Amino acid sequence: MFSNKTLLITGGTGSFGNVVLETFINTNIKEIRIFSRDEKKQDDMRRHYQNDKIKYYIGDVRDTSSLRNAMHDVDYIFHAAALKQVPSCEFFPIEAVKTNVIGTDNVLTVAIEEGVSKVICLSTDKAAYPVNAMGISKALMEKTFIAKSRTVSSERTLICGTRYGNVIASRGSVIPLFIEQIKSGQPLTVTDPKMTRFIMNLQDAVDLVLYAFENAETGDIMVQKSPACYIGDLAQALKELFNVNNEIKVIGTRHGEKMYEVLLTKEEAAKAIDRGDFYKVPADNRDLNYEKYLEEGSPKITLTDEYSSNNTDILSIEEIKNRLLSIDEIKEGLRVWEAR
Repeated sequence: MFSNKTLLITGGTGSFGNVVLETFINTNIKEIRIFSRDEKKQDDMRRHYQNDKIKYYIGDVRDTSSLRNAMHDVDYIFHAAALKQVPSCEFFPIEAVKTNVIGTDNVLTVAIEEGVSKVICLSTDKAAYPVNAMGISKALMEKTFIAKSRTVSSERTLICGTRYGNVIASRGSVIPLFIEQIKSGQPLTVTDPKMTRFIMNLQDAVDLVLYAFENAETGDIMVQKSPACYIGDLAQALKELFNVNNEIKVIGTRHGEKMYEVLLTKEEAAKAIDRGDFYKVPADNRDLNYEKYLEEGSPKITLTDEYSSNNTDILSIEEIKNRLLSIDEIKEGLRVWEAR
């Protein structure tokens, strides 16, 4: 499906972009363009991959001119650029809006202008019932791409999105922090041991984007079903894997944190289409002429349970350990630790 095609990844120097490269670099894809602000990470990737299929573009999704430079003759876009750290977005919410909302609108505007065939926008569970600035900006990002999808024929540019939960060992996540604390002999700092989070690996995130690429209609949000775990159990699982006895220290919730995350709100769950391992949430494409709905009747909302990290499958400590051992970074960290 990507044969002789050009793919652009915004925020491509992040964890997601690297897994996409690993997935596609040895296929017959024509070109992969990495678009990001970080010249150091781009240089690291250039040295690591040393592959002429990969082209690097310095730019910012806040700047449409830099996007235009990167989008000529692009077939598909995976839009992963975002401000993702919950506490930093709490202190700088307007910066989150500039990147996550306005930046997304810029990407879509230029993509339509350049005739890009398909754009997949990556979102987060924090966009469902958001309580923090990062989640609110991502919820607005979703509204932005849904609204934009109504302005262009899907035959020209199909716009859709994905929503997923925490990715194991991704940059800025809690697992690398726990591992550093283990290695330095410090307590593992847990905000609340009963806090639950969805847990998936980076390949799951890429698989979800590829599923959306093949199956989504314009305006859809595609959601992957995922297990979850208690944060206290996650810390204990890492202690057992590394065979250490570090204290687990409860420090209280950080700015903007929730006790559990939601992948589908009640309202979304009521209209979601169950696709086995995935949910498809179609866009509401009614127009603004609400009078006809009041006079002729409107679709009835049937409330059902939300799909959250509290009511999905909760992994045991042994199951968490098995899932962690499927991650190369975790296995390498254990190998170095055991060989010290």
